[in-house]
Amino acid sequence: MFRSLRFRLPAFYLAGVALAGVVTTVIAVQLFQDHVRSQSLAELKREARGLSQLYAQQALRSIDEGRSAPVFDRPQLEQATGARLYYVGAPVFFRHGSGLRELSRSEVGDEWQTLIDGKQVTTFEFTPPREHKTFLAVGQPLVLDGQNFGALVVARKKTDLTQGWFSLFELLLVALGVGLFVAAVLAWYLSRRIATPVLALSKAADGIAKGRYDVDIPNVRGTDEISHLSERFRDMAARLKEADERERNFLMSVSHELRTPLTAIRGHVEALREGLIIDPVMEAESLGVVAAEAERLERLVGDVLDLAKLDAHRFTVLHEEVDMSRLVEQAYATFGEEARRREIDYRCDSDGAPVIVSDGDRVLQIVSNLLSNAFRWTPDGGRVELALAAANGTVSVSVADTGPGIKPSDRDRIFRPFWSRDGGGTGLGLAIARELAVALGGRIELESELGAGSRFDLRLPVMPPSPLS
Repeated sequence: MFRSLRFRLPAFYLAGVALAGVVTTVIAVQLFQDHVRSQSLAELKREARGLSQLYAQQALRSIDEGRSAPVFDRPQLEQATGARLYYVGAPVFFRHGSGLRELSRSEVGDEWQTLIDGKQVTTFEFTPPREHKTFLAVGQPLVLDGQNFGALVVARKKTDLTQGWFSLFELLLVALGVGLFVAAVLAWYLSRRIATPVLALSKAADGIAKGRYDVDIPNVRGTDEISHLSERFRDMAARLKEADERERNFLMSVSHELRTPLTAIRGHVEALREGLIIDPVMEAESLGVVAAEAERLERLVGDVLDLAKLDAHRFTVLHEEVDMSRLVEQAYATFGEEARRREIDYRCDSDGAPVIVSDGDRVLQIVSNLLSNAFRWTPDGGRVELALAAANGTVSVSVADTGPGIKPSDRDRIFRPFWSRDGGGTGLGLAIARELAVALGGRIELESELGAGSRFDLRLPVMPPSPLS
């Protein structure tokens, strides 16, 4: 369960949200602490400045009235401001009973001398007597008639500042909890949206790995990566299924194509060996059958080897001058006898006598394969046309027939190895023809209409393509 994508995906998502929330909370609390401290110091400075001015005015009034020191109503002021009031300075002026508590050197620490001098506002921290908590304090100089008399200290407990921090922290925790809940709901939805089709694809992949190509593949809507993966996976499964069917067809076709001539050769060889054929004419006919069937086997094996070399890009192409008019006539003559026997209207039309630089034997093989395909699908009494033309640096050899035509869905399949529309033959002729055309720098184009026949056009460049192109 814990290794499942359905669990890990929302878990990682929630962990990321929680981590981001914790980091945000820590940063927010730290910033709030700095803000509260600066605000508290500013407030303490304002209070210290106002109280020092008030005390200075009272002190001058007391002196004018003949009193040595003013009476400072410390408890009332502390209650009004929420702060503690202290004094650091000359004890001669602030005698006991003035209302202010005096701080000693041991209580103030390093800031003692700065406060005694009374020349600048001082911020510091200290622990008052009989207290166990640290106070944040501001020392404001006391100036009477231009003379410094120490400093008035206004202090506040640091724990009072942290109360706001804890309140903020509690609110942030509540917000984090709500955010995690919303994130959990979103993560659950996303995990179903992402993990469900991925798990279905994984299950389908297991089925394909076991050789079952008719597995259910989820149809994911949308245009995201998951839907694209599902679509490509469906195409892959279809191609694998088709490849498996082609492989079975190939094995069946090749075994049939091999068994038929081998059976004929074996039968005639045994008859000759056992002396069943005595007549010289019949013996010559038997040897002729053996030779023809051996040639048929050689052609089949050659086709398979050619296709393997083309697929492995280990096919060697010669560059020689090829008289296309002569080559087309040679290909045309090869099927003349079959055309007469089946009463097929067989025509050849040559427009000029172009010469190209290519591999003549391979060009002849392509044209012969196209003619063989045309005669296979053309019914007796039909028509096959072979035409040669040249224009704009390209030579075109077209083969047209009056066969049944090719369905649009089959126009790409017929060029795939080991695929045949009727399950007969090896399905290698057109596949080899197209691969050879590409290897020679050309292509084969197809035009077909159901019930009216097909037309294959071999287009080759006059000059071979540059190796750098």
